[in-house]
Amino acid sequence: MAVTARRSLPLAARLALAARRTGVWPVMMALVALFVALPVLTVLAQIFMPAPDIWGHLASTVLPRYLINTAGLAIGVGVGVLVIGVGTAWLVVMCRFPGQRIFEWALLLPLAVPTYVIAYAYTDFLQFSGPLQSLLRDFFGWGSGDYWFPPVRSLGGAITLLSLVLYPYVYLLTRAAFLEQSVCVLEVGRTLGRGPWKLFGTIAVPLARPAIAGGTALALMETLNEFGAVQFFAVDTFTTGIYRTWFGLGERTAAAQLAGVLLLFVLLLLLLERFSRGRAQFFHTSSRYRELPRYELGPGRRWLAMAACALPVVLGFVVPALLLLQMSVTAGDQKLGWAFVPYIFNSVTLAGLAALLAVGLAVLLSYGVRLAPSPLTQAAVRVSAMGYAIPGAVIAVGILIPLGWADQQIYGLLKGEFGWDVGLILTGSGIALVYAYLVRFLAVSYNAVQASLTKVTPTMDAASRTLGRTPGGTLRRVHAPIMRGSLLGAGILVFVDVMKELPATIILRPFDFTTLAVRSYELASDERLSQSATASLAIVLVGILPVILLSRAMRRSRPGSQAS
Repeated sequence: MAVTARRSLPLAARLALAARRTGVWPVMMALVALFVALPVLTVLAQIFMPAPDIWGHLASTVLPRYLINTAGLAIGVGVGVLVIGVGTAWLVVMCRFPGQRIFEWALLLPLAVPTYVIAYAYTDFLQFSGPLQSLLRDFFGWGSGDYWFPPVRSLGGAITLLSLVLYPYVYLLTRAAFLEQSVCVLEVGRTLGRGPWKLFGTIAVPLARPAIAGGTALALMETLNEFGAVQFFAVDTFTTGIYRTWFGLGERTAAAQLAGVLLLFVLLLLLLERFSRGRAQFFHTSSRYRELPRYELGPGRRWLAMAACALPVVLGFVVPALLLLQMSVTAGDQKLGWAFVPYIFNSVTLAGLAALLAVGLAVLLSYGVRLAPSPLTQAAVRVSAMGYAIPGAVIAVGILIPLGWADQQIYGLLKGEFGWDVGLILTGSGIALVYAYLVRFLAVSYNAVQASLTKVTPTMDAASRTLGRTPGGTLRRVHAPIMRGSLLGAGILVFVDVMKELPATIILRPFDFTTLAVRSYELASDERLSQSATASLAIVLVGILPVILLSRAMRRSRPGSQAS
């Protein structure tokens, strides 16, 4: 009777029973979530402190402008990254046209360029005294008020720039989802008379919806956190308001409360996506994975597909890179050479370590929620992944508070008991910096891993358990091979983001420790933009090779492919 009753339990209940037996996964997940969420909770605790009179001043002057600009920026960038990212991912995965293999990795190149550096390059190129408008005036003989030119330093300019830079988040995760889809599902759709466009809209997009939503959420959170570009374009958002309130007015509590309002924006976006999805879930139930069919496009459509894929690459990478190269050649950094080796080593080391840890923690958290789904564990994971919605400088302060206290305790203990003058072990080394990267970018890897894991049907877990596999064995032998492309995608996203990260690096870096991003910002802040272009190009060059390798590995990671 006991065996019969156990078999009659629903599948989710059997998985939860297995998780309770092992117990170790929920415990590890809770510990990691608490560890990662500590700086965010430290900052959010400031919300409950008495608010200063500065709030009245903000509400009557700049707060409405923050709300309007932030909402407009999020809506515009959200539409832009969806159209570019999903459309180009479908073209390179499912269609054949000249240059398709090149565009597979070329569409990822804007990830390697810092947003604020592209803003500097385009502003220098498109402003009234820039090369383009000067050429137009000389060619047509126009004067100052004889023509209209769209202002680059505006809300529309910021939306266009951020869309061109952030669409790879959607493209990368959506392409991985399209590569993981089953041929059988597409064949069934074709037998029902659905052409490529109907297959795209009714089958491929719904199956890839978790990845699309995850990539869009990452792009929107990056948009809400952007500081350098929107400040340079004179667009007041919550992020610029947080920096001005914290570092300009010296009001830490009011700045933390502004960050809390920004966090509510992100929560609202996630809740809207969950509400629109309802109870629907999308799984690949087929075990047949073969080479995906590619649609042979006609002559006219080939050129349209090439143009659709080439335009984001040209505007988001080629033009800014050429502008930076021109500035670097004419008046680049005088330290170019062996002096750049420590900058590159520091950047690559930090980015690689943070990427490995972030992907590992994301797998642990995602799989822990799958094994023990409960409101408590899901809330803990969501809180731990909210660091991406908090500006890097705010997270840095949230880390300095607890780690500074811990450093004082460690120093007092070792100095008093053993006479050791060890200095600041946590805040004076790279530990605090890697900690900040994990808090800041765990959401990047978590969204990618979670989107891939949700597509693995729970029947695979049950089948693996009936064959005697432990949860760890199931993860290693069943889930990891299926999610390999998404894991690589998550790792490269964190790697490139850490290479470009600036605010937390400036605040938490050890003494005499400089990265490429810090070097570029220091020169740009001194109005030496041409010299800063050298470090910016170094960031691009370091990031290009991993992007190409990632694209090749993702193509080979599809189950059933000839290269797999």
